[in-house]
Amino acid sequence: MAKSSTEHVTWRTSSHSNAGGNCVQLAQLPDGSLAFRDSKTPDTGTLHFPAPQARAWLAHLKRG
Repeated sequence: MAKSSTEHVTWRTSSHSNAGGNCVQLAQLPDGSLAFRDSKTPDTGTLHFPAPQARAWLAHLKRG
């Protein structure tokens, strides 16, 4: 799977992130996939998932 650029996307911080800076951020990419990164080290890389798989994973996390 080709990776989409994350250069011009809007990153959102999880509402469950804490004040200590332990934040997960996500962005929807132009091709519809989702990218995830660590806000403390945003330049160290991202994880990219096709939208259906990312949404299923997020739903699983929300269920606990």
